[in-house]
Amino acid sequence: MSACNSLLIAGCGDVGTRLGLRLAEAGWRVHGLRRTVAQLPAAIAPVAGDLHADACPAAWPPGELDYLVYCAAASQHDEAGYRAAYVDGLRHVLAWLAQHGQRPRRILFASSSGVYGQQEGEWVDEDSPAEAQSYSARIMREAEQLALGSGLPASVVRLTGLYGPGREWLLSQVRGGYRVSETPPLYGNRIHVDDAAGLFATLLQADAAGAPLADCYLGVDDEPAPLHEVVAWLRGQLGVSHWSDEQSVRRAGSKRCSNARARALGWAPQYPSYREGYAAILAGR
Repeated sequence: MSACNSLLIAGCGDVGTRLGLRLAEAGWRVHGLRRTVAQLPAAIAPVAGDLHADACPAAWPPGELDYLVYCAAASQHDEAGYRAAYVDGLRHVLAWLAQHGQRPRRILFASSSGVYGQQEGEWVDEDSPAEAQSYSARIMREAEQLALGSGLPASVVRLTGLYGPGREWLLSQVRGGYRVSETPPLYGNRIHVDDAAGLFATLLQADAAGAPLADCYLGVDDEPAPLHEVVAWLRGQLGVSHWSDEQSVRRAGSKRCSNARARALGWAPQYPSYREGYAAILAGR
């Protein structure tokens, strides 16, 4: 193990920046690739580049790269946008690594629990069938296979619903009187952005220490919860008493994701449920 591990975070946005800061503090050399690098903190070496372009970024890090985390986000939410962000972008980065003769010790690919199609509140883990048929799920599974079949050791991290500062869709809905049916319960899974970054850090540090990693991990807090329960709790916190006339639920499956595999590796969420996570967001106002 080299004295100082080097990491490239491709698509270094919210989660990637939080991850980069953690590992830089732990003594890692961290490079962040994104289109606009002005937003990157000083601890992360900027790599200005476009994952949609064929040409390798001019500022590509020289020398050895021990790890790659690919955590891009689609900028347009249609089939072409997803394919460009997750499949084509990853293909570009793998080509750029090969072009520089770099063979990271492991790739971590940020995927989504949207690959699971379970609808009945079932418990889901890494071995459960992932057969959702939406274009986003199909493209994400294709990107997962590209990472796992890259010829480099790889793990995919299927993140559930990310929330945190600046990711406050549900809070704004609740303020508007968001109404959710209670039966059948619509289970949701979430992870605070800090905990998502912490999970990636745990996986990278475990691999660097020689621990064997599985090829898939679920990123989720300890307590999948029915959406109506989350909404009721948030209404209490926000002092909302009115209801909207419309019942507006984005129906995207109902399942309960398990974090047992990530916990077995030593990771534990700082925000074990929506209560701690949203309380921290509200206290930060």
